Formats: sequence, C-alpha cells, structure tokens
Amino acid sequence: MKIYEIIFSPTGGTKKVADFLANELGLDITGIDLSDSNEDLHKFSLKNEDIAIIAVPSYSGRVPATAAERISRIQGNGAKAIIVCVYGNRAYEDTLVELQDIVRQAGFTVISAIAAIAEHSIAHRYATNRPDKDDYGHLRVFAEQIGDKLKRNDFSTPAIPGNRPYRKAANAGIVPKTTKACIQCGICAFRCPVGAIDKNNPAKVNKKVCISCMRCVTVCPHHARKVNGLFLAIVNMMLKKSCSTRKECELYI
Repeated sequence: MKIYEIIFSPTGGTKKVADFLANELGLDITGIDLSDSNEDLHKFSLKNEDIAIIAVPSYSGRVPATAAERISRIQGNGAKAIIVCVYGNRAYEDTLVELQDIVRQAGFTVISAIAAIAEHSIAHRYATNRPDKDDYGHLRVFAEQIGDKLKRNDFSTPAIPGNRPYRKAANAGIVPKTTKACIQCGICAFRCPVGAIDKNNPAKVNKKVCISCMRCVTVCPHHARKVNGLFLAIVNMMLKKSCSTRKECELYI
C-alpha cells in the first residue's frame, strides 16, 4: 500500500494540512503537485489497495477549476480517497461534495472527507497562522479514525455536505501587480500554476487566465508583488462578518 498526496496548494496552506495527514497515516508517500503546470499527470495510475489524500483549497465555496481538470487526468483505479478541502475560515460550501464527484469520476473510492482551516490566502488577518496547534490536534485524531476504518476494510462513503447543483463559481478577479522591488527574476512566472505571467516581462499578466491564487505573491523572494490596497480593503470588509468567528476542522467518516 502506498499513500499518494495529491494536492493543489498555491500558497502552501492546503499542503500543510495534507502533509500532516499523510505523515500520520503512513511512511511510503508519493507527492503529486497539481499546481505544477508541467507535470504529466496522465502517468499516474494508482492501484486498488493504494490510499490517496486529495486536497484542494476552497475558492468561493468551489473546487478550483484548474485542480478539477488536473485531477481528472489521474487514474484512480479504485484507490481509497480521503478528500480534503482547506478554507480561510469563511465557509467551504459545496467544495467537498464537488471534490467527491470529481475524484469519483477519476476512479477513486471516497472513504472520508475533511474540511480544515488555513490562513486566508488574500486577507491574511483571517485565520492567521492556521493550521495551529489545536487544528493539528484535531487532524491527528481524524487520521487515527481514518486509519482504524481502513484496518477494518470499511470502504463505505460517508454523507458529505454540499449542494448539487453546486453554487455558481466566482472569480475573485484580484490580480497582483509588480512593484519597484521587482528584479524580473522570473520565479513568479515559473511557479504560476496557470502560466498567466509573462516569463519575459513579469509585470505583464493575462487577467483572463489568472485565478487569483496568490502564489506569485507568496513565492516572490523580493516581496515585489502586491494586491491593490483598495481591493484588499474591500475584501477585508466583505469577509469581516463571516470570518471573525473561529471555525474548526470537520471530519466526515
């Protein structure tokens, strides 16, 4: 049995959760990075006895379209899937149920689902420094429960919250821009999950392609990419009511 960690994590929050769960469940871990646009995902063909942790962030209550399309290239072949959505303390809405449908179509068998919290990728004042100690405590207990279920050869699918049809997909429409600190090193363009940044001129971004994932802001070693201050203020104001109360991790098993 191998554990596959299949993740879309542009800013690293989802990866923290998936890494922790994978390490709690086993040692033989193969990572598949859905945010790497150059990865040949068709080459991954799992076995029935394998375990897959499939983790994505929640974008306005939905699975990022980029992640959905890339998961569909992997051959599940009945491998047991633990699906995970990570959100910035607002709500995950239809993310888990949509992810369930996507991984089923790819040939996986969903046996459990987790909703976890990480620092908001745009409005960092919300869920700051999460997952934290309490989150990891919850995730450790979840991993134990999932491990016990696997030992019993119980591959039943739990009831997972969400709506079909899913809520309407929304694009944040927030495109980070370069500042004077940019030295055109090209790291942002190289690491962009969708190739929206011009490799010869990082200040040039295809706004129609950009998914507002904030990876370019996160990976820039010179802190030379920023979100417009007015846009950021509006986002913070819009999220204040729904994000101010702490949400906790949830397990569906």
